[in-house]
Amino acid sequence: KTLETRRVTYWSRSRKEFWIKGETSGHTQELVDFRVDCDRDALLMIIRQVGPACHTNRRTCFYTSVRDGEERELMGPMEG
Repeated sequence: KTLETRRVTYWSRSRKEFWIKGETSGHTQELVDFRVDCDRDALLMIIRQVGPACHTNRRTCFYTSVRDGEERELMGPMEG
């Protein structure tokens, strides 16, 4: 579906249905490039993000780093 529409589509385990990122929030993900690794067991989607991607109102869900055994927050929530 993602490749057909160029809008990133996910499977929701809690809803038990597919959903298109940004359908209700407007925080869409437009597919720029879709890549697979050499073993064909991992996917990488390069996207154009509009608004925050994370439900915590951050640009990404990957805002915590682990360095020297300590968690460090890399960014706060977006303004607005």
